[in-house]
Amino acid sequence: MEIETPDPDPRDDPGEPDESGADGGRRRKRRKPRSRVFVISMILVLAVFGIVVLTPLAVCFRVWYQARQDERPRSDTIIVLGAAQYNGVPSPTLRWRLQHALDLWRAGVAPRIVTVGGKAPGDNYTEADSGRRWLIEKGRVPAGSVVAVPEGRDTLQSFRALGRVYKQRHWASGVIVTDPWHGLRSKKMAEDSGIKAASSPTRSGPSVQTRDTQFHYIVRETGAYLSYVLLGKSVRVPGETIENAPIMDEPSTAKPG
Repeated sequence: MEIETPDPDPRDDPGEPDESGADGGRRRKRRKPRSRVFVISMILVLAVFGIVVLTPLAVCFRVWYQARQDERPRSDTIIVLGAAQYNGVPSPTLRWRLQHALDLWRAGVAPRIVTVGGKAPGDNYTEADSGRRWLIEKGRVPAGSVVAVPEGRDTLQSFRALGRVYKQRHWASGVIVTDPWHGLRSKKMAEDSGIKAASSPTRSGPSVQTRDTQFHYIVRETGAYLSYVLLGKSVRVPGETIENAPIMDEPSTAKPG
């Protein structure tokens, strides 16, 4: 008598495991690390993109935004950042800064003006002393209301020197006068030097002559700000914002009518 043997179930064949078997499970498990690697790679790419592209754009916006602010809180001093001087005569850029500081002083923003800035090798005068003399002689500011801090060949050096003067004289706050695009970096350096800073930029002078000039200096200040924040380095702002800028008329020092 013949006994019929049932046909084997294909699912019981170990040589051909289906996707639900142990081998298939291992294959699925092997796919997971690849997925994680892909996700991690995408996160790294996005992070690099954010650092390389989005961070400079954000700083660029902050430079532009700060340049549009005119902050005039009652303060201990008005701080005039240095710019080029020619044998004791302030350059157009420095004259416009001094004139703006003079206007702020007349408006009662602070009882004194502080001029800062050293001198290049071979110069006979410092930027700070040239600015102080202009304010006294041209602006008719009492000598006792103008303090010169003749140190520093860049903004960071000047603020470090100014920070020491602030501590000695027990000052706390200051309104910074500089070109619009320099405001953000100047405030950061001032605050790092222990000065509660505001910014009231000039609205005249070579740095605001054309849109091309403005764009150039927004980009430049973006790089300079990042250089300071990330590396602790200062980029010197040229004494003349535009080397070939035409000599502008002397700012009027007459009191408004």
